[in-house]
Amino acid sequence: MFKQKNYTSKALEKEYMFQHPGVRTVSKIKDAAMNKHGVVLEERLAEEVLKHVVVNPKMKIDDFSNYKEYTEVINAAYSFISGQDEDGEEDDHKQGGSSQES
Repeated sequence: MFKQKNYTSKALEKEYMFQHPGVRTVSKIKDAAMNKHGVVLEERLAEEVLKHVVVNPKMKIDDFSNYKEYTEVINAAYSFISGQDEDGEEDDHKQGGSSQES
């Protein structure tokens, strides 16, 4: 039932699969990524996104050898789960049902 998206990075043209983990988990990701002053910390956000959103390949921050690739993938994955992802490409799909309604 969770929405998924295939994503190809522009930096290295590597393929990733994002999966929306559900609204509650998105809230937890956002909360976990902030410090006590409400400032989003890059490393914490990346760890949470890689843990809960990037499902293929499973990666950790240290697995990236290119900072541009790393920031691009994290930003794209976060945009996807937060609803800021504007592209409606045909590779977006929902498991268990059609994305088109009459």
